[in-house]
Amino acid sequence: MTPAQAPRATRSHADELRVEKVTKRFGGLKVFEDLSFTLAPGDVMGVIGPNGAGKTTLINVICGRLPPTSGKISLGGRDVTAKPVHTLSRMGLVRSFQQTNTFRPASVSENISRAIRFSGGSDEVRERIEDLLGRFDLSTRLDDQSDKLPYGLQKMLGLLLAYATSPKVLLLDEPAAGLEGRERTRVDDFVAHARATLGCSVLIVEHDMDLIRRLCPRIMVLDAGRVIAEGAPAEVLARKDVIDAYVGATDDEVPA
Repeated sequence: MTPAQAPRATRSHADELRVEKVTKRFGGLKVFEDLSFTLAPGDVMGVIGPNGAGKTTLINVICGRLPPTSGKISLGGRDVTAKPVHTLSRMGLVRSFQQTNTFRPASVSENISRAIRFSGGSDEVRERIEDLLGRFDLSTRLDDQSDKLPYGLQKMLGLLLAYATSPKVLLLDEPAAGLEGRERTRVDDFVAHARATLGCSVLIVEHDMDLIRRLCPRIMVLDAGRVIAEGAPAEVLARKDVIDAYVGATDDEVPA
């Protein structure tokens, strides 16, 4: 069973994320224009494209780190366009980062405790986290300083911190970047667990095409700030315009 096929907790469509005709420019530079999509609870969608296509900027706009130039973002029918990051996080719109992102001087245990306190500190959340700590080889590292962990474990801890806030929408920015093969399968486990226990939707920006195929029933391809394809991976990755968009990419970025 793939993560996308895994059973999932039920959430109301009041938790639906809608991105409507969103544009982002920096002065005269257009990053992307008129992007629109919907993520219902439990949906998993991949966003792919060559470097500079606007993928990370899209996440930054959705989560409130950057304001859109125009357009609307709503969560559960509520307009959340350009609200600050901390407000959106408490509303359930949570992101991860390409690089490791933990409370660096603190232990693994303290990192987890801080994230759980942010979410309200329920026993249910703590039990879910304990299960994931065991799966990701972190249960024996609770007293270790987080920035002293191997890179792969730091990445997984960053994902767990996002999970511990009980998100409605998870925005994962290159969750497999820098991970080895065995470690990348932990991302699969993480997404499946999040869907099954939280019923959240997941948007994944990633260059690992194997991971995208495994996890995402739907993908959207950005190139030069516009959507050039959207649909099932097998169909989209076979299109000539999508293949052409990856010319000059590194080997692990080229659809096959």
